[in-house]
Amino acid sequence: MNLAFSTNAYLRFSFAETCRRLAAIGYPAVEIMADVPHAWPAFMLPEQKQSIRDALSANKLQISNINAFMMHAVDDHRQRYWHPSWIEPDYNYRRIRIDHTKRALTLAKELGAKCVTTEPGGPVAPGESWSAAMNLFVEMIKPVAEHAEKEGVQLLVEPEPGLLIETCEQAEEFMSRMTSPAVGLNFDIGHQYCVGEDPAVSVKRLAKWVKHVHLEDIAATRVHHHMIPGEGVIDFASVLKAIREIGYTGWVTIELYPYTDDPDHAARTALERIKAIDK
Repeated sequence: MNLAFSTNAYLRFSFAETCRRLAAIGYPAVEIMADVPHAWPAFMLPEQKQSIRDALSANKLQISNINAFMMHAVDDHRQRYWHPSWIEPDYNYRRIRIDHTKRALTLAKELGAKCVTTEPGGPVAPGESWSAAMNLFVEMIKPVAEHAEKEGVQLLVEPEPGLLIETCEQAEEFMSRMTSPAVGLNFDIGHQYCVGEDPAVSVKRLAKWVKHVHLEDIAATRVHHHMIPGEGVIDFASVLKAIREIGYTGWVTIELYPYTDDPDHAARTALERIKAIDK
């Protein structure tokens, strides 16, 4: 299994220091947070992009993915990950998400990353129907998918508890309406468990669209809170076996953003535990 770690746990460190720490722990790749403080695409000078390349090269790290899901830079008081979403009632606010994703795709091309992950629409507004929200998301993402094709980068939608697309069925409905070969899915093991599904079953059901994988543990309550593997109840042996069985050979990025107080411990413990399971 090709294991990477997401820099979104390292909000209190520079990108260069984050790379140094993760390489020392033993990771061969990182997922870059396309947000503050690491790589907010809207205001990156050429020398800042070069510093990212230099940090990766100095530490012999590859890029597993560019994470354009979180938007701390906007700092919406409701939720710094979900807003602005693809389906905001205000078109101009919606455009912030759209333009951000386009910039992240261009940044991915410039850095040599193969994929960018984004949110699955966003929260459905009170009083809005799921179907209407899905129709809006499909229309909003189409021109961004064209941009992804132009840049030669995959745009991966990540099903998320509490947002428009949560379940396998909803992901299938969305993908059935996508004609662009650049659009796929980011499969998050913990998210599928949160919505009442068995991730080992779900990954096989969605296999033809899965282009990147996120990994974290979840408590038995199925509350959406990312935990270090081994501290929740997910059967990683069965999930990793299923991932191998679908022929997936890409990156599995461990995403533990709640552990900003001690990201090194989270990264090291997760790597040790997953390696022990995936022998």
